[in-house]
Amino acid sequence: MKKAVFIDKDGTLIKDVPYNVDPKLIQLEARAGEALQLLNRNGYTIIVVSNQDGIGKGLFKFNDLTKVNEAIQRKLAPFKVAIDAFYYCPHYVNSSIPAYAIDCSCRKPKPGLILRAAKELNINLSLSWMIGDILNDMEAGKNAGCQTVLIDNGNETEWVLNQNRQPTYRVQTLYDAAKKIIAEQGIINPHNENRLA
Repeated sequence: MKKAVFIDKDGTLIKDVPYNVDPKLIQLEARAGEALQLLNRNGYTIIVVSNQDGIGKGLFKFNDLTKVNEAIQRKLAPFKVAIDAFYYCPHYVNSSIPAYAIDCSCRKPKPGLILRAAKELNINLSLSWMIGDILNDMEAGKNAGCQTVLIDNGNETEWVLNQNRQPTYRVQTLYDAAKKIIAEQGIINPHNENRLA
């Protein structure tokens, strides 16, 4: 079985432009390419897991995300790294589109996207991590059996904490998150000053 890093898309991997499907507006977060390069070189499968309720709200189609995925891969190409898989939740419980108007098991903070990816890609969740910019990402990762890293960049505004929403680490950037994960695995010397109880 493989180990993986599950990464939230908007606000974590790329700049958050709400409901964007225009490839021209896709920009990587600072040092994101280097972060994924570090993780990839140390044996991690890289998987994007993202809520995309813009589909359920009728703002864009599921197929529109294909060009977003392609734009992200182009941005990462200079770093000789790529996303191994993209998993999206399109659901919106109040959608006027019946197929999307459900209380699903895949919308974060529920762990369904991660569990599905793990099953399909043969991932060992006990060796894996979830990185995101809000506590719903932490809860999804923890409930799937992963360790978690919160990118504390101001996108979390509610700070409703419980045991399942406490990140293993809290850092400032995706690159910092990658370094913490590699350190935790004993590949480099760990620095535990940001480890949370």
